[in-house]
Amino acid sequence: MKKKENKVTSKLINYKELIEAIDDLEKENGVDKEEMLQTIETALITAYKRNFDSTADNVKVVMDRGTGEIHVYAEKEVVDELTDEKVQISLKEAKEIDKKYEVGDIVQIEIIPRDFGRIAAGTAKQVIIQKIREASRNFLYNEFNERKGEIVSGIVQKADGNIVVIDLGRLEGIMPQKEQMPTEKYHVNDKIRAYVLDVEKGLKGSPQVMVSRTANDFVRKLFELEIPEIYEGVIEIKSIARDPGYRSKVAVYSPDENIDPVGSCVGQKGIRIQNIINELSGEKIDVIEWNSDPSIYISEALLPAKVLAVDIKENEKFAQVIVPDDQLSLAIGKSGQNARLAAKLTNWKIDIKSETQFRKLLEERKNNSEDKLEEE
Repeated sequence: MKKKENKVTSKLINYKELIEAIDDLEKENGVDKEEMLQTIETALITAYKRNFDSTADNVKVVMDRGTGEIHVYAEKEVVDELTDEKVQISLKEAKEIDKKYEVGDIVQIEIIPRDFGRIAAGTAKQVIIQKIREASRNFLYNEFNERKGEIVSGIVQKADGNIVVIDLGRLEGIMPQKEQMPTEKYHVNDKIRAYVLDVEKGLKGSPQVMVSRTANDFVRKLFELEIPEIYEGVIEIKSIARDPGYRSKVAVYSPDENIDPVGSCVGQKGIRIQNIINELSGEKIDVIEWNSDPSIYISEALLPAKVLAVDIKENEKFAQVIVPDDQLSLAIGKSGQNARLAAKLTNWKIDIKSETQFRKLLEERKNNSEDKLEEE
């Protein structure tokens, strides 16, 4: 089936400024010109049906890609015997337009609805405004999506206990209650830094930035910002365990034997680590040296407690730790915090006993063994 356009080119509206505006949008915001023009044409068909003929399913609107001129066509099929003038045209009439037309071809007959130029201009303007909004939202989404996993700064706009809303400039950051530090109170106009957890598109397409101050990676990024050796990759952060607002344990490692990873992170007179502690509102941070030997690693993880011995069961990833009697409470920590964080940091199950408790346990095992022998 051939398809030819009617050579009649009555101009409805010269909207070259529209084309220029779309060209600018394509250059500045990355809006696809052809996609926008097709969207405008679709919107103009809807506008035509709404204002002139709701049953006109054979209407086509074409916008000239160069001049911006808008044309409306009724598409009609060439037939031998006319049964519906609305969608058909006789072969004789078609030949009068162009002798090349044959039965089965589609003829595009231009129609010029009264006042359609005004309607077209208004419709095109609405489409452009909508596309500009969409482009702006997509631009912001892409910009912040690339910043996922980074630290952003902003000013608290709202803090009602459940969520904290942060002004990040062109977008708002949302910090749910579970991402808020339990030791912090947030107030309107407070300056705050947070970690970008995720960027989502809301119901209306507007980007929503989810931020956190409790994420382990917030601490990781603070270390990268404060300690150049970590940012440069000279020192690695192997693991982080955190009780947000109260205590963190950070395991660091350097393949370079000449570098002290713990000393580099703490800094001269503790200035580097203190800057991170200040950002975390006084959260204590234990920086320990990672070791491939689980016995040594677990001993380090239980700092500041001193460890006498570590007996490990590799298959079960279980460690029995013995500490001096006066170190037991320190090794376990308040409400079990130190032991819990050490277990999270190393990913090992850790059972801590004092020297006296361990000796008593050994004695009990010995007695039980002797009793069994006597019974036999």
